[in-house]
Amino acid sequence: MRHLTVALIVLGALALGSPGFANDIYLRKHTIDEIKTACGKAGGEFSQDARGYGCGTDCHGKPGTACTVFCPNGEKCVAQVITGRRPRHVLDALKMPERHGR
Repeated sequence: MRHLTVALIVLGALALGSPGFANDIYLRKHTIDEIKTACGKAGGEFSQDARGYGCGTDCHGKPGTACTVFCPNGEKCVAQVITGRRPRHVLDALKMPERHGR
């Protein structure tokens, strides 16, 4: 019984500690200017290299890597978001939705 309890604790710790909570969402193709504009509005940090361009935020209006959008040259953009969200636009992918007051 003790071995089963230890095994369950280890499995739970691995599941919670894994990056499996991030979702890859495919968006349409976006130009560099579109990504730069959305990145600025989201408070993120724009970057570009030989493979493509993108933006990263902390999902709350500051630079970070919790919410990212990367556009490989000539291909659809890919957003990585947390909490199971399904954004349809770049800005939605880079920022958590604001809660509406009651």
